[in-house]
Amino acid sequence: MTTRTTIAAAAALLLGSALAVAPAAHAASGPAAQPVHPISPGDPYAACTAGATPDGTVYPGSEVEPWIATDPHHPGRVISVYQQDRWSDGGAKGVAASYSRDGRHFTKTTLPFSKCAPGGLNYERASDAWVDFGPDGVAYASGLDFDVSTARNGVGAATSFDGGRTWSRTTQLIDDTDPSIVDDKNSVTADPRHPGTAYQVWDRIDQVTTGSGAHYTGPSYIAITRDHGRTWTPAHPFVDTGVVPNSQTIGNVIVADARRDVLYDFFEWQTYSGVDATQPVDLHFAVVASKDQGRTWSKPVTIAPDTSVPEVDPNAPDDPAKALRGGANLISAAVDPRTGELYGTFEGADPTGSYDQIQLVHSTDAGRTWSAPVRVNQAPAAPAFTPSIAVDARGTVAITYVDLRYLQPGDTTTLPTAMWYLTFPRGGENRPSERRISRVFDWLKAPYAGWGHFLGDYESVAATGHGFQPAVIETNDTGPAVNSTDLFTGIFGANPASAAPAPASPAPHLTTARHLNAHRTQH
Repeated sequence: MTTRTTIAAAAALLLGSALAVAPAAHAASGPAAQPVHPISPGDPYAACTAGATPDGTVYPGSEVEPWIATDPHHPGRVISVYQQDRWSDGGAKGVAASYSRDGRHFTKTTLPFSKCAPGGLNYERASDAWVDFGPDGVAYASGLDFDVSTARNGVGAATSFDGGRTWSRTTQLIDDTDPSIVDDKNSVTADPRHPGTAYQVWDRIDQVTTGSGAHYTGPSYIAITRDHGRTWTPAHPFVDTGVVPNSQTIGNVIVADARRDVLYDFFEWQTYSGVDATQPVDLHFAVVASKDQGRTWSKPVTIAPDTSVPEVDPNAPDDPAKALRGGANLISAAVDPRTGELYGTFEGADPTGSYDQIQLVHSTDAGRTWSAPVRVNQAPAAPAFTPSIAVDARGTVAITYVDLRYLQPGDTTTLPTAMWYLTFPRGGENRPSERRISRVFDWLKAPYAGWGHFLGDYESVAATGHGFQPAVIETNDTGPAVNSTDLFTGIFGANPASAAPAPASPAPHLTTARHLNAHRTQH
């Protein structure tokens, strides 16, 4: 599973050597046509040398871990943000953005969250890019920023008044210098009802490693702007994890119900048996709510247990060179703008506990109670990972995810992977439509990030006035060394056209896996 680490483990990961990358393999077999197109050509950070370490490997030209947002009143205005030039030992040279006026033609630009970006914040690396549009068309970006030569790390914010072409009001929301503190997994949500208001949230780990009282805690933090990013409130905790020893939240994401003027913050709550965080005691998804624009919050409500298992190549589950890194331990959430129904999707183990599938839950009473998780991926014999969800004004739900249904038994040289787009109407989760929207690509050609080949801890899909717009990372045939990945997007209707069915094949051999006894950084 891809969980957070204690500070000592985080430092080792950020500064330690990377594992070897699997040898380049031939292109994965399978249908080649795809309805998405690339939107991230070029490399604005190619000449930047900031953040280099003796043991770190940089993947020039690579784009990973995208988030996408659309202007609610101008559906063609789209911004997708992502890590640019990923490092093996944490983060990227910087984060970048691709913006559009019509949802089809994009221009690439930089985001000011690291030294590599013109006018960027004074940090050696950046990670975890996020973006959202307010009701007045103003866009807000978030980026995790940190050094590898010092303990400095924090969260940055920026505002765009021209649809992502330029960014201003760059602000460091928190700047931690204590090596026992790590900020992680940030996101930003613009308030759809209150122009000029946006919320940044993240987890902040504070660890005491010596003495009989050794412990750690990782509360959720928040900073709020009510003046389009000109000023932000001081960063402060709003979900207290100190009530349970060795606990933290991770993956905080705010979803706003504009009709009821209610905010919901979704996250995973993690509790371990000790400060070394090697043995999980409780892992579950939860939500808190605010009815006063983030000033006060309810107590956490449990949504569902996290039953995910490690993401592995089913044909080589014990080969570290073929390890994978995806969206386990993170929840993606959305709200039906008409009814207020809440949805959440996440990875969860199949009934045998052998591999992950895509689970869906929903709440019709403002998050007080939740349905039992149900599987929604349409190839149940294949592992499926990294779901993202959106709901449009008609109540249509869209979920994107990647799976391994094209993998053949005995294939240990490639890992054929594809992204799928699934939709269903309000109340119709038992009759979804599904379509493949990517090429069949080889996941093993993605950058090796910390402990696995990395497309992103998250990908995303956004509702538009004319359908849905996903952000898709695919690998290239060039392999990991140069331009290993690119970002793609397209515009899709609420009822995707039926795609050719996947070729029938025996399911790959699946070895029962357990939760990894490591509590890893998400940088």
